[in-house]
Amino acid sequence: MKFVRFGAQGAEKPGVLDVDGNIRDLSGLIPDLSGAVLENLAALKGMDVSALPLVEGAPRLGPPVAGTGKFICIGLNYADHAAESGMDVPPEPVIFMKASSAICGPNDPIVIPRGSTKTDWEVELAVIIGKPAKYVSEADAMQHVAGYAVTNDVSERDFQLQRAGQWTKGKSCDNYGQIGPWLVTPDEIASPQELGMWLTVNGETKQDGSTRTMVYGVAYLVSYLSQFMTLQPGDVISTGTPPGVGMGQTPPQYLKEGDIVELGIEGLGVQRQSVVAD
Repeated sequence: MKFVRFGAQGAEKPGVLDVDGNIRDLSGLIPDLSGAVLENLAALKGMDVSALPLVEGAPRLGPPVAGTGKFICIGLNYADHAAESGMDVPPEPVIFMKASSAICGPNDPIVIPRGSTKTDWEVELAVIIGKPAKYVSEADAMQHVAGYAVTNDVSERDFQLQRAGQWTKGKSCDNYGQIGPWLVTPDEIASPQELGMWLTVNGETKQDGSTRTMVYGVAYLVSYLSQFMTLQPGDVISTGTPPGVGMGQTPPQYLKEGDIVELGIEGLGVQRQSVVAD
């Protein structure tokens, strides 16, 4: 199933796509796509989606999960991206946090923050946690996954790499975390390690990769992270990006006001963002 959240920012309602790709309103059945609802998405599987109210028009889409407490990112998780960044493949996953306030809808703009000179793009597979995970094994890890989504891990490279300290401040600016358009349940994805992914800027392909080249796969990451922190329903894991980011271009290329970024992952939908100045 493909779940969505639609409506004005801060007032989104839960929805689901029908067989024709139309949004059906779920707000009469569930309060939102968060918490206990994510733990019981399977209970919605047999419902008659066509009987739900049809959402007319083309409403704004919000992030397809609400109540995200942790937005966890994995760095350098594609060997070829590590190479273009001039860094070694890490012996264990590189973990950093992205502020949950960066989260926005899939087609909300990329906002270049004040003082930014190096705002960059990163198409990534997001894993959305569906039930608490603490000290879980790799064999059991997928039982804790509610679904998958596309995310753009927008990054300010000067803030991230030249301003000292850790990466978080280069990753957490407002509108630096587009998620969606959908939360796609695992039964619709044969393998999260076999998904094509791409990103264009102004129609020019910049990233063209696949999750099959991830160094650490989804099940491993969920298990690994659960050894250090309890993963809660609604937490998002952004699993790394393939090569082709702006920092890796020759010469480096960064986003500017007026650019259009489009990105997608096989089976998970497409995002489209305009770039605006704060």
